[in-house]
Amino acid sequence: MKLLSLLLLTLFLGKGCENKAKQNIETAQITYTANTRGYYQEISIEKQIVSIKTDRKEEAVQIKIYDDDWKELVEIFQEVDLEEIKDLKSPTEKRFYDGAAIANLKINYEGKSYESQSFDHGFPPYEIKKIVTKINSFAKQNDEN
Repeated sequence: MKLLSLLLLTLFLGKGCENKAKQNIETAQITYTANTRGYYQEISIEKQIVSIKTDRKEEAVQIKIYDDDWKELVEIFQEVDLEEIKDLKSPTEKRFYDGAAIANLKINYEGKSYESQSFDHGFPPYEIKKIVTKINSFAKQNDEN
């Protein structure tokens, strides 16, 4: 009887410790925007394609994401707590006096939209810093080409 109880307890505890289902970036659309009166940047990622707009009126430039960068982005995306995004606080407030562009991260995933509060471009909340930095790296790569 003790053995059976121990076995059942182990099973229940093991189920509780399992990781939640991993988020599949293949079904997500990620959009990062940063803007001020004289600056505009929109970076959208969907299905291993990044679209970059640096002007509100112009068409986006589309670039395929290299496999190594894609794998890294997949890993980072799986670490993001989507439900938490809306409650994250900006670590700085430079956007209030034109010290930084106003930035925003929006993720559409499985029919739901997860959107951050505004934060300073270049100074994202700690919890989404990795994904914001990775997203912005695609725009920097585009500028270099």
